[in-house]
Amino acid sequence: MDGHLRISASERKRLLRTLHRAPRPDERLRWNIILLLVDGHTWAHIAAVLYCSTATIARWQERYLKQGMAGIAPVQEPNRLSWWVARIVVWIQTCTPTHFGYLRSRWCCSTLVLLLAREYSVHVSRETVRRYLHQSQLVWRRPRPILRPHDPDYEQKVRKLKRLLNELPDGEIALFQDEAEVCTNPKIGSMWMPQGEQATVQTPGNNEKRHLIGSLAWDTCRLVTTWAERRNSASFLAHLDQLRSTLRCYRRIHVICDNASFHKSKAVLAYLKKHPRLKLHYLPKYAPETNPIERVWWHLHNDITRNHTCPNLDALLNLVNRWLHHHQYCPIETAIYSVIPRISRALSAG
Repeated sequence: MDGHLRISASERKRLLRTLHRAPRPDERLRWNIILLLVDGHTWAHIAAVLYCSTATIARWQERYLKQGMAGIAPVQEPNRLSWWVARIVVWIQTCTPTHFGYLRSRWCCSTLVLLLAREYSVHVSRETVRRYLHQSQLVWRRPRPILRPHDPDYEQKVRKLKRLLNELPDGEIALFQDEAEVCTNPKIGSMWMPQGEQATVQTPGNNEKRHLIGSLAWDTCRLVTTWAERRNSASFLAHLDQLRSTLRCYRRIHVICDNASFHKSKAVLAYLKKHPRLKLHYLPKYAPETNPIERVWWHLHNDITRNHTCPNLDALLNLVNRWLHHHQYCPIETAIYSVIPRISRALSAG
């Protein structure tokens, strides 16, 4: 029967709150019908506004009159879909599409739909899969890259380095050495830009580069750098020469470096025999986090080379040299070696 419902103000407020929280369109349709009836709209008007039939209006009005809000609320049926949702969550977290013969390296909703239909004859849409993935607390975002290989002697090598740093005698110095690449092709980083627009970063037609070889002293936090055309034994030896010249007051110089082949070449071994003041120590393989100078390079790239607008290599190198002039002492930013030198803590606080 065409007409409108009469309810209290508090009941109408409850209806509105339930409408705003309804997750599905069919649920929102029910609450909209009841609220429009409460506000005195005719069935013809409600049918025209909500694009529904008068039979639908009659059904939900009758249920509301007999059972109240309980008659409108959706019946909480057992979730018949939960088993396949659990299955696709396992697929996403434990394997890739290639395990099932698909030429894809990562999962997408379309691939999951195809696999469900093939394996279990479950036919659902991409949007259904996406909705249930969100309900399962899964999100679409970029993963964090990590190194796959692991040095089996990692613990032993770190233990030896800790002993070296903590028991360093007077008159000896330990430095962490590494190389950084400075290119006219800028590294891309986040920046402020108008919403809805993507800013651009110009890149040169021909990429030019220089290599910056550096060593960061453990106790004094002093940074010693050398420019080189290439990363090879010759440039590494030139840097060792600079260390010998710059650190003349030390009777022993411990250089801690990675396992690059040119750090262990015949020329380097012959050089070390000729200059016994220098002693090389090697970091664990595949473990850049064990080298504190990596954080210095991160700050350099973050401050200077990301999104830079230098027209040529000379302009870029000028900026880098100015940065190095203001960062002749850099704090140690790692907790791997337990005890951080006091001067490093002072630099970090300053």
